[in-house]
Amino acid sequence: MRDLVEIGMGRTARRAYDLDDVEIVPSRRTRSSSVVSTSWQIDAYRFDLPLVTHPTDAIVSPGTAVAVGELGGLGVLNAEGLWARHANVEDAIFQLVRAAEDVEDPTAVGRVLQELHAAPVRLDLLAEAIKTVRESGVTVAARVSPQHAAELTPDLISAGVEILVVQGTIISAEHVQRDAEPLNLKEFIGRLDVPVIAGGVSDYRTAMHLMRTGAAGVIVGHGYTPGVTSTDRVLGIGVPMATAIIDAAAARRDYLDETGGRYVHVLADGGMTTSGDIAKAIACGADAVMLGSPLAAASDAPGQGLYWTAAAAHPSLPRSRVAAGPDYAVDLKTLLFGPSSDAEGVVNLFGALRRAMAKTGYSDLKEFQRVGLTVRR
Repeated sequence: MRDLVEIGMGRTARRAYDLDDVEIVPSRRTRSSSVVSTSWQIDAYRFDLPLVTHPTDAIVSPGTAVAVGELGGLGVLNAEGLWARHANVEDAIFQLVRAAEDVEDPTAVGRVLQELHAAPVRLDLLAEAIKTVRESGVTVAARVSPQHAAELTPDLISAGVEILVVQGTIISAEHVQRDAEPLNLKEFIGRLDVPVIAGGVSDYRTAMHLMRTGAAGVIVGHGYTPGVTSTDRVLGIGVPMATAIIDAAAARRDYLDETGGRYVHVLADGGMTTSGDIAKAIACGADAVMLGSPLAAASDAPGQGLYWTAAAAHPSLPRSRVAAGPDYAVDLKTLLFGPSSDAEGVVNLFGALRRAMAKTGYSDLKEFQRVGLTVRR
C-alpha cells in the first residue's frame, strides 16, 4: 500500500525516501570480499565496475574517459560540452577557474560557462575527442540532449560511439519542441544499431514508458548534488532517490514480465556522495551508479577543483551551479579502489561496495539488489 499523507484538505501526497533515510540490513551469512563480483553487462558490453560517469566536462575529458574505462567503468563524454566546442579546452577551463576566484560576483563563473557553450558544436573536434577514446580500446560512450539527439547522433555513430546516452534534466518518451518534429524515442532508438541509455526519470510510469521505447538502460534521478544542482529550487521538481530507484526497479521487473525476458538496466544518477550511498543505490535496485561530484576529487579531473553539470550552461535557466569540488585530491585509481585513510566513505568507493556486499553475504550485484532495507523514520 502506498504511504500517503494528508498535506491539506482534499490533497494527499506520497511519502518518499532518500538514500539517507534507508539502511542495509545484514543477513545470516557473510563472505570474503575477494569472492564478490561487481561486474555488470549492458547489451554486448561488460564492465568490472557498476560505474558510469555523469557526462560533465568537470570530470570527463577524452583522457579521463579512457582512464575510467581501463579501471573497469564507463566514461561518458558530453557531446555538447567544451571538448566539442573549443580547440583549447584547457584555456576555457582556466577562464572558469579565474571567474570562480571573483568572490564579489558569485554569478561570474556561471556566465563564463554560458558564454563558452554559446560557441557552436564543431564536428571535427567532437570526432577527434571520440577518436582518442576509441583508439585506447575502451568502450566509447557519449551523451546528447533530447533537443539535439537527432542532429548529432549520426555523426557520433560514424565517429565510433558504441553506447549512446540521451540525457536531459527530465526526459520523456516523446520530446516536443516548437517549430521542429518531436523526438519520438521509440522510433529514434529503433533506427540505431547501438544501445541507448535514456533519462532522467523519477517515477514508475515514466521509467516504464522509456523501457518500452527500446532503451537498454534508464537513468533514474536528476544528477542531484547538494550545493551544486538546483532543479528542485529552480523548477520545484524532485523525488527522493531511494524511492525513485525502487520505483524504476519495479518498472524493470514488470517490463521483464511484459516482454517475456527483456531486461532494462537502471542507472542511479544523483544523491550519492559516499561509498555508503553507492551501496544503498545498488541495494534499492540500481544496476550501476552514475557518479559526478565524487569523481571531482580525482587529481586528474579536468575541472581543476570545480564541479558542474551540463545544466549549468543552459542559456536562460541554469539548474546547476559551478561549485568547488571536494577539498581533497587523490588519483582516480585510489579514489575507486583505495587504500583509504579517510573514515568518511569518500575514498575507495568501490572497494567499500565490495565490502558491503560481502558483509551482507551477497556475491554479485543482482543478488545484492534483494538485500533487506530499513527506514530510519
